[in-house]
Amino acid sequence: MRNKYTDLIEQSFDWPQEDFLVRGEQLHWHDIPLMELIRTYGTPLKISYLPRIGQQIQKARALFHLAMSKADYQADYHYCYCTKSSHFAFVLDEVLKHKAHLETSSAFDINIIEKLVGQGKLTNAHYIICNGFKTAAYLDNIARLRENGFEHVIPVLDHANEADELAKRTNKPLDIGIRIASEEEPKFAFYTSRLGIGYKDIVPFYEQRLQDDGQFRLKMLHFFINTGINDTAYYWSELLKCVHVYCALKEVCSDLDSLNIGGGFPVKNSLGSNFDHAYTGKTGT
Repeated sequence: MRNKYTDLIEQSFDWPQEDFLVRGEQLHWHDIPLMELIRTYGTPLKISYLPRIGQQIQKARALFHLAMSKADYQADYHYCYCTKSSHFAFVLDEVLKHKAHLETSSAFDINIIEKLVGQGKLTNAHYIICNGFKTAAYLDNIARLRENGFEHVIPVLDHANEADELAKRTNKPLDIGIRIASEEEPKFAFYTSRLGIGYKDIVPFYEQRLQDDGQFRLKMLHFFINTGINDTAYYWSELLKCVHVYCALKEVCSDLDSLNIGGGFPVKNSLGSNFDHAYTGKTGT
């Protein structure tokens, strides 16, 4: 009679999986004997498997390059790691080994950037995309980074007033972006469309505030959906709106050359996860 928990797993999910397998009645994760670690360190226990970071970065690059090739999209793809995902030094060190750029979300992230620069792990060749709501401290830190010669820092405006606030803090020329205030999925639990500038307001905002400003150069449009890149009618509808805004903005702003797609691919958070990244990339073309 099959009445063990492992039997239930085998009946319910594809097993063994890429990450997990059972050897001699012991559970292994990425070929690491978990019980041995638990006996040594106790529980609860959080484990970071660093090789997976590079694998996922390369996977994202490969998927985008494949989709771009099929669509004959003549541009470059740059992978930016969002520091709020994990601020641990050993994680960021691994990320930077794979020539990734960085995306920040708060004032504290800029302090981390400066620490990495001081250690020689980050250079002016890296792009620093500054997303998120800009508190006074965050604006101060962004301006300081630019004043200290970091040319590739790109603040993404979450609010129209942020351009004026940045101008008060630095007179250096700045490449900037604008975040689109996308509409949430009807059943989504959190309301975040207050962040960013509305679809219909972006071109007028550029023409009235940025077009004749000698300090700011609009280079990027940022599109973020909380559900991440997903194969749903809602996601493709919002992305289509974004592309339409990008095209309209490009007609009046020749400097615009980058589309920042946020949210990332859904992560594997259960044994039943079966998200097809390659299919979604193909669909998106």
